[in-house]
Amino acid sequence: MVISYPELIKNNMQEVLGDTPFHAPFLPLADKKALVPALVKALDFLGLKKKNIAKAVDLAWEEQENCKASYRETTKKTVSRLVAEQIPTIVLAGRPYHLDSGINHGIPELITSLGMAVLTEDGVAPLGNEIKHLRVVDQWSYHSRLYRAAEFVSRTEGFQIVELNSFGCGLDSIVADQVKDILSANHKIHTLLKIDEGTNLGAVTIRLRSLQSVMERSLRRHHNPEAPEEVVVEKLPTYDYNRVVFTEEMRKTYKILVPQMSPLHFTLLEPVLKNEGYDFEMLPAPTRDDIEVGLKYINNDACYPAIIVVGQLMSALLSGKYDVDKTAVIISQTGGGCRATNYIGYLRKALIDAGMKQVPILSLNASDMERQPGFKLTKGFLHRMIQAVVYGDAIMQCVLATRPYEKNPGSTDALCDYWLKKICENITSASLRQYNKYIKEIIHDFDNLPVNKDVQKPRVGVVGEIYVKFHPSANNHINELIEKEGGEVVTSGLLDFFLYCAMDSTYRAKHLDGTWLSGFFGTLAREALELYRLPYAKAVAASKNFDPLQRMTEVAKEAAQFIGLGNQCGEGWFLTGDMIDLIEKGAKQIVCLQPFGCLPNHVTGKGMVKTLSAAYPDVRIAAIDYDPGSSAVNQANRLKLLLSTMFE
Repeated sequence: MVISYPELIKNNMQEVLGDTPFHAPFLPLADKKALVPALVKALDFLGLKKKNIAKAVDLAWEEQENCKASYRETTKKTVSRLVAEQIPTIVLAGRPYHLDSGINHGIPELITSLGMAVLTEDGVAPLGNEIKHLRVVDQWSYHSRLYRAAEFVSRTEGFQIVELNSFGCGLDSIVADQVKDILSANHKIHTLLKIDEGTNLGAVTIRLRSLQSVMERSLRRHHNPEAPEEVVVEKLPTYDYNRVVFTEEMRKTYKILVPQMSPLHFTLLEPVLKNEGYDFEMLPAPTRDDIEVGLKYINNDACYPAIIVVGQLMSALLSGKYDVDKTAVIISQTGGGCRATNYIGYLRKALIDAGMKQVPILSLNASDMERQPGFKLTKGFLHRMIQAVVYGDAIMQCVLATRPYEKNPGSTDALCDYWLKKICENITSASLRQYNKYIKEIIHDFDNLPVNKDVQKPRVGVVGEIYVKFHPSANNHINELIEKEGGEVVTSGLLDFFLYCAMDSTYRAKHLDGTWLSGFFGTLAREALELYRLPYAKAVAASKNFDPLQRMTEVAKEAAQFIGLGNQCGEGWFLTGDMIDLIEKGAKQIVCLQPFGCLPNHVTGKGMVKTLSAAYPDVRIAAIDYDPGSSAVNQANRLKLLLSTMFE
């Protein structure tokens, strides 16, 4: 989130900034070699010479390393003294901004006032052992330090961790659960303090005093008057998570449960999955009961899609319908900075807590993560999946553009059902000739369905987080509501999200710390996906009623006018580019759907409303949050308020 703070300032504080120049370049701060040319480009307006910038980087880098080494050595000596003198010690873990006394509300001083010492997790982390296998995906350097610090604390008598957690931070919910597991493995207490704008420390003081009491009692029990003058930790085992392996033998006998994301697309994906020789079973649309199960088994700071998906899988496994000793589950991973990469970590914890840790988890991703010997993405598998996604995008666009105008009610849905059935019966052949033929016929059939376009209905763009955007159960059937109110829904396809992900690799290789090879494969993947979409693009370009497709490079150019392409968490810059693309296609109302607490999407979605409204004065944009506690009535009323401007 911190990388996006400048975007929020730039796009929402123009009155304060006035004419003040504002520069917020994305820089590869972890790569010294790449940092110099990046700074030369970013500081071009100052006219600085490259050799001077390089010298400054060398000096700064050396000073940073010296500072880190000095701090860690000081921490090591301090730990030795604290252990020798049996002083209760709190390792106060927080994000860098928690060092600000205005944010931490004086909690470090409160701890020392109670007679306990305070250390930071980055000073203690080098003293911890590396944990070979975590339950979660280790996404960030801060997380890595915290896990190692927790490992050290778990084996050191008289030490405990107090973790400062930002209210509503989904990534912190992943970290907090993993830290708790590491500490609990050696019977240590995990104390989590949620930090927000509230300044009442009464409850915090009570919790710290309770923790202090436990620590002092433990120290008395382990008191050793001849404690050595060095760091001493108990020889306890280091935390290690052993994941369940899905073997080749399991492939033959296990049923694999698949959660839905987009009902239309996943209808087409089901025969593709089964064609690979696996016993896949697509779960039905999630229910309110599934959401309640999700709330029971995963951290409630997790985002709404995670709660739904994990809840749906857990609900199925707990139903008694399946033999949990012969059942596996599959879940997607984005591989990026979003917490969606760690849905698999949420699911693992849920299975452990429910006593079903023997259930294997398969990961569907394009980043070669979480390999399982019994599950492979073959070329034929990928080929058919991409075809299914493009088919789904084509049918979805045709349905949304045709249904509001159909002369014969129900004819659009009937044609949709016809094509879904026909594709499902033939998609496993993977024939490119058939694929091209079907795409043309789909566009032709919908294009020639009897419609009445005497009056053009207002176009309403729907954008947002991928799951909430595509699944009717997550967005409370927003497309139906828009059509009922007299609007026409326009939206981007599912393949657009994967095109955006491929573009991110290219950007990282060019501007940040990505490798040339990763950038090359990102570009190759993007062009391959565009090639698959080419028959669809040509067909709609020649149609009477459907919008032409925009290449993702063009969407990126549109987005780059307003936001940096380094915003790559969640839907990132694509969310902004998607809004612009739909506005250019005639959508005067935009609905931005996002899970409550999805901070990256709040930056590139809600955080861009002011800037885009200024650039397109005749457009109205409404951001609608979704979570388990959201009122469907309030969401509908907010949408209707936006839609009331359609006929002005």
